[in-house]
Amino acid sequence: MTAGAPPVTPIVTLQRVSHLYPSGTLALDRLSLSVAEGEFLTLLGPSGCGKTTLLRLIAGLLEPTDGSVEWSSDCGARGLGFVFQEPTLMPWARVEDNIRLPLMLAAESAAESAGRVGEAIANVGLEGFERAYPRELSGGMKMRVSIARALVTQPQILLMDEPFAALDEITRFKLENDLSALAHRRRLTVLFVTHSVFESVYLGSRVVVLSPRPGRVVAEFRVDAPTPRGEDFRTSSVYLDACRQVSALLARAMESPLALTLSSSGGEGINPTPNAT
Repeated sequence: MTAGAPPVTPIVTLQRVSHLYPSGTLALDRLSLSVAEGEFLTLLGPSGCGKTTLLRLIAGLLEPTDGSVEWSSDCGARGLGFVFQEPTLMPWARVEDNIRLPLMLAAESAAESAGRVGEAIANVGLEGFERAYPRELSGGMKMRVSIARALVTQPQILLMDEPFAALDEITRFKLENDLSALAHRRRLTVLFVTHSVFESVYLGSRVVVLSPRPGRVVAEFRVDAPTPRGEDFRTSSVYLDACRQVSALLARAMESPLALTLSSSGGEGINPTPNAT
């Protein structure tokens, strides 16, 4: 699979979605976005721009104040996995039981779910730690458990809300490498929220930039590089040039968020007309 290949089938589409919190905060304003089957979409923007609100709307944890969230006919909110910023593990439960939790809630027995739990453990490289408790794990290993728990239901789309933000650089790089390989191997559809330009380019086949609150899509950048990605990509001219371009787009969005739209394939294109999404 080539990261720069154009997406084909949308799994979920947001049409002119707005969300107003009871406090009066308008988090999103007429935001339109489609997530295509098999793409790794990274969502980049400043704090408070509505990235987490967007994920929660897709997950069905919030309802839009205006606009719509539309799923393809063979998918739905129940066909997704959600990885939060914190692992949120049950401290009294072993790794395998933390991973099994969604299947337990669906009334599957341990015998019925054993195969899928084992597969999820293998997918995130936690073999040998099935019987460990969260207190015995590093921060990176706890996040692997959280990812495995999201994967155990075999979702069609994986939502990830800054899952590596609190980790040290070495651990974060390792998890980014492993996630890129896993997404490629499993042909996962991923929507990944980040504050990091470097992370957004490293992981994403498409980087979507949001304006400061209220969030709107103001730029898109397609990363024309194959997957899975590894350490060689981090030092490549393609990666470094893409990071410079995405960083410039983010800076422009912060200066004048409604004056920038972009639809590019490995290069920058500016349209001075306001975003109409």
